[in-house]
Amino acid sequence: MNSVSLVGRLTKDPELRFTGTGKAVATFTLAVNRTFSKTDEADFFNIVTWQKTAENCANYLAKGQQVAVLGRLQSRSYENKEGRRIFVVEVVANEVEFLERRDKSGGSSSNSQSYQKNQDKPKENKSKNDIDTSDVDLDEFQAIDDDEDIPF
Repeated sequence: MNSVSLVGRLTKDPELRFTGTGKAVATFTLAVNRTFSKTDEADFFNIVTWQKTAENCANYLAKGQQVAVLGRLQSRSYENKEGRRIFVVEVVANEVEFLERRDKSGGSSSNSQSYQKNQDKPKENKSKNDIDTSDVDLDEFQAIDDDEDIPF
């Protein structure tokens, strides 16, 4: 199984490029805090996104914004200008969830507003006496006479 899920902040704006066949590809680096570290340590992961996800990341994400990434690890190698073989491990993102939205000044702000629209509706609290049970036939259920018949 090859599955990765990360939550972190972008270290720079995503870079959008296009392949020779016209497919969009965006790359960015994600800084992820180490959970059990006594100091503020982070790991840095190279993220690759494709097609519409790549375009959305390039258009709506910026340095410092928090995102959740779901994807898979991929390793590849290439030859650099000096002729040395370079090995790279990166996360190919299937999904990128924007946890913050970019405000008009270019900064980021919390995206909790979008999750509150369902909370605006008042909840109806019904007591036991308000529920209509007139059509429920309780004779279909067998009463348990003894607690020792219960199998657990």
